[in-house]
Amino acid sequence: MNYINKIERVSVLGAAGKMGSGILLLTAVEMVEQSLKPENKNKTFVLNAIDVSDEALSGLMKYLKVQVTKIAEKKTVALREAYTDRKDLVENGDIIEQFVFDVMNVVRPVTKLEAAYDSNLIFEAVSESKALKVKLLSAIDGNNPNKPWFLTNTSSVPINEIDEEAKLEGRVIGFHFYNPPAVQKLVELIVSKKTLPELNDFALTYAKNLRKKIVPSNDFAGFIGNGHFMRDALHGINEVERLSSEYSFTEAVYMINKVSQDFLIRPMGIFQLIDYVGIDVVRFILDVMNPYYNEELHSELLVKLMDMGVKGGQNSDGSQKDGFLKYAKGRPVAIFDINTKKYVEIEEIASKCDALLGELPKSFIPWKKIIRIRKRDNELTTYFNELASINTLGAELAKKYGIRSIEIGKKLVSDNVAHNDDDVNTVMLTGFFHAYGPINNYFA
Repeated sequence: MNYINKIERVSVLGAAGKMGSGILLLTAVEMVEQSLKPENKNKTFVLNAIDVSDEALSGLMKYLKVQVTKIAEKKTVALREAYTDRKDLVENGDIIEQFVFDVMNVVRPVTKLEAAYDSNLIFEAVSESKALKVKLLSAIDGNNPNKPWFLTNTSSVPINEIDEEAKLEGRVIGFHFYNPPAVQKLVELIVSKKTLPELNDFALTYAKNLRKKIVPSNDFAGFIGNGHFMRDALHGINEVERLSSEYSFTEAVYMINKVSQDFLIRPMGIFQLIDYVGIDVVRFILDVMNPYYNEELHSELLVKLMDMGVKGGQNSDGSQKDGFLKYAKGRPVAIFDINTKKYVEIEEIASKCDALLGELPKSFIPWKKIIRIRKRDNELTTYFNELASINTLGAELAKKYGIRSIEIGKKLVSDNVAHNDDDVNTVMLTGFFHAYGPINNYFA
């Protein structure tokens, strides 16, 4: 495996999307850093940014320039060393400007798939549809004489099926970045039955160069991250439907969202997380996963919301779209009522719901504070021991949620999706920023 030969000519499919833009940024920077090494000075690096819209690609290039400038500003010392033979680059501003130019210069924004027919390496970051992925990868492979390697960013589609249906003969691997790729340290690496060992070696080298943390997942639909998140989300949805027989729908959503955030000490509530990923994306991933498991991975509530045009996700500027929750300046301010099809202000129901849930344990430490404590097991043990002794509605819902989270995590190991408990915990700690892994002794 010659790493440089593979990374000289690269294409990113879905380059203007949420995931593709981050993958493009990381790869462009890596290509230029490799090009600055003395042994690679005479090589030409080309990165095709392929997407369907010229407008989206124009926005991508603006995003790329801003982000590369930020990266360059943080590494001027290293860049000064890399450009040591350039006597014309005197000031830090000169070096930053040159690096930005070099990165932008390797990128070719195009709307034609044919641009990938000359690439040695293809990153695929299109929508989560096996049929679309197979169609695109097959078209490239059938017209590309280089027998390219494919790194698919799928978060749910089995790699072996993509390999078989696109007839790639082991030249595809699951390389699942977490959102946003430029920030998130985690990558799930999924090897199929046929994945070439040298492709696996390349993926590990690429991840190391990007300073990513690799967690291997076996080739089961949903892998580790969505294997846990989708079931965790369904538990929250099912709890809302159960509570809705006694409380209003918006009250039930508020309470479960608060329990899953505050009582479980997570970075955001489960419905805020679903909105962040996108209701449409969550539903689609569940639909992908459902045929592969002997359990019902489906939610009619998500179907109803989609039919009403409630989808969540992000706007092009990164701001949050309305979903289960309505947002103002990035903060939830209202909850969608499935019955009236209108948003109910949170301030209208918060006091009543908070009283129903009961107070948090006195030892409660918010997620933002506890995440800063490196060795936090003592604090978490104290908190969850106190939670166990409380019989309020909030405590009971939290204990039930925590126990279910453990069950999901252990099932991923027993089903051979994850190799061990640590891999499950690492994915949730690193990829979802949880303060503790789902497989724990806190809810014994």
